Amino acid sequence: MTPFGLLSRRRFFQLGAALTAGVGLYTWRVEPHWVEVVCRDLPVANLPEALEGETLVQLSDLHVGRQVDDDFLLHAFSLVEALEPALLVITGDFMTCDQGEQVDHALRVVERLRPGRLGTLAILGNHDYGNSARAHLVAGRLAAGLRGQGVEVLRNQKKTVAGLTFVGMDDYWGPFFAPRKALAGLKAGEPAVVLCHNPDGADAPGWGDYQGWILAGHTHGGQCRPPFCKPPCLPVENPRYVAGEVDLGDGRRLYINRALGHLLRVRFNVRPEITAFRLTRA
Repeated sequence: MTPFGLLSRRRFFQLGAALTAGVGLYTWRVEPHWVEVVCRDLPVANLPEALEGETLVQLSDLHVGRQVDDDFLLHAFSLVEALEPALLVITGDFMTCDQGEQVDHALRVVERLRPGRLGTLAILGNHDYGNSARAHLVAGRLAAGLRGQGVEVLRNQKKTVAGLTFVGMDDYWGPFFAPRKALAGLKAGEPAVVLCHNPDGADAPGWGDYQGWILAGHTHGGQCRPPFCKPPCLPVENPRYVAGEVDLGDGRRLYINRALGHLLRVRFNVRPEITAFRLTRA
């Protein structure tokens, strides 16, 4: 091999190593904190005229805990405040904890989130039940603390705000998931939006004749997604449920938020998301 060929080969491997290191640094230090504000319409049948054009902001999967920097979340909260939402919804996984050790920490962080002008509503996710997804006392402490801060936590319950009804499902992996109970009493044609942390919950029985939007999270969009490919790992049973809008084909439409926080600080081609919906009449 000529000295020129040896040098070229050595240079090639040096460039490859530098590129690999750069991508690794980007996925660890840059993209996990590079928030994208996704702006889109949310057409709701029979939406009250007073809500036409108002902003509904969705946050999901804050994952307050050891892996997510508080300062990052507080910066994201400042982006939410700048959107001046009339309504704010949080679709679960406020924290990452083993046995409830992060409850007080999560409450201190969420206390810094400015509420929606007309209200703030939330549901719980699997991590809000501890690492077993079954610790109902942990979830109860978190829900009580959030309610004390003015966050309306819906656990298979409904809440009507300015003529728009929000239906909150308890977590799909948790012990109390009950779509029939949550949707009971919802009238045909009533303007409504359902909050369901895990999008797999949309495939469970009990939805009756509900037609409308379901806002979800849980998937984190896969966190790492090679260009033009599907994420290699998703925590859902239905492979369609990755991120963004999914038409369920029965009058229901699903929107999956890519999450704000993370369990592991790594993202590639899946930036953390704040979703700003403009409410419109369908």
